[in-house]
Amino acid sequence: MLGELGDDKLTEIAGLLGTDDSGARETVSQTVGAMTGDLRQKADADDADGVAVRQAIAEVAEAEPPLEGVATLGGLGGLLSGGMMAGVLAKVGKPVAAAVSKRTGIPAATVSRVIEMLIPVVLAVLAKRASGRAAGTAAPGAAPSGAPGTSGGLGDLLGGGKK
Repeated sequence: MLGELGDDKLTEIAGLLGTDDSGARETVSQTVGAMTGDLRQKADADDADGVAVRQAIAEVAEAEPPLEGVATLGGLGGLLSGGMMAGVLAKVGKPVAAAVSKRTGIPAATVSRVIEMLIPVVLAVLAKRASGRAAGTAAPGAAPSGAPGTSGGLGDLLGGGKK
């Protein structure tokens, strides 16, 4: 995830947080970890949120051609071009911002701004991983998308959450 983010965005996040690159990396890791954990939990739910997350995952997995790079996803247009997954990520952003704020002491509004900056990066990473899975590079033993008892391939797409 940090590699896709790039040094310029990491420096921008560090400035927003009032910290150095190391502090920004830690906050990004915590934030992405919280986002992926929330997505996994929602994907496993048998409610409207679970259905929406699973549909968004399927959309990312079936995207042709896959989204490439953060530059193609910048700004509001980027969120719109991210389809359902962008909406799902935006929806989980507020509770994630509150949780990260509580753990770190960083104001929730600041964490929310970081999340806004991370959504296009997360979309790009998901798209790259989905295209890799489509090419047959899924993790050995990984459950197929939508398999019962899985989060619809989310574990394959999100990996450890700190990439």
